[in-house]
Amino acid sequence: MPGMQQGLVISHNQVNRDMFELEFIAPEIAEECQPGQFIHIKPGLRDQPLLRRPLSIYDVDKRLGSVTLLYKVVGTGTRLLTSVRTKEYVDVMGPLGRGFKLPDQPERILLVGGGVGIAPLVYLARVLEEQGCDITVLHGTESRRQLVAFEKLRQIGTDFFPATMDGTAGYKGLVTELLLKKIEPKKLDRIYTCGPEPMMAVVAEFAANHNIEAEVSLEEYMACGVGACLGCARKLKTNDTQYVKVCKDGPVFNIKEVELYK
Repeated sequence: MPGMQQGLVISHNQVNRDMFELEFIAPEIAEECQPGQFIHIKPGLRDQPLLRRPLSIYDVDKRLGSVTLLYKVVGTGTRLLTSVRTKEYVDVMGPLGRGFKLPDQPERILLVGGGVGIAPLVYLARVLEEQGCDITVLHGTESRRQLVAFEKLRQIGTDFFPATMDGTAGYKGLVTELLLKKIEPKKLDRIYTCGPEPMMAVVAEFAANHNIEAEVSLEEYMACGVGACLGCARKLKTNDTQYVKVCKDGPVFNIKEVELYK
């Protein structure tokens, strides 16, 4: 069950020009976290800003009772969040949403992340590794500086392949180009992806063409986080008169459920 709590910040680091990693202690929330879910965080304990911000769960340490969030500064709320210091408290609610469907047995897994969309895939990779899965990760960014999850994914034990637009690390070009050139579909059982929708649309098409089970995690603005305000409603692929709420019915969906914007 999602809950509200004051999380004690034990680490808050700037990992590149506009991305931060925040870790807080909240044992009850940490215990309930599943890969693909998110935390609704209030950037300040006072009167600004009014709305919480949804941030993907980047990692969890259930022994310590901590949750780590990776976020990019994109507006007033996340900019205010950067001012939070260690030993201060953050107002958090969660875990929220429907997470990734995990395989019942060890499988060959591909994770495809774009930019900060790598965030929910890191905790997913950790859980999949504990289940004995063979995990390959493709991460597309503008440059080497944005490959902030590399060390975590290396420690988890994944096969990691970056794609950077400026060629400063790994393949030079789009991560979807790397996908089509490097990955052998017959060696995959399942795909998970999160990032820009045009990228995920290519991944979804790749999965559909090769009959591979796949899920996408949508990055959508969420005001309430519990399905009440309809601010994150999306049309179903199978029925364009029916809507789903990304915050409550998602943010994770099977590729057969939702239409992706190319």
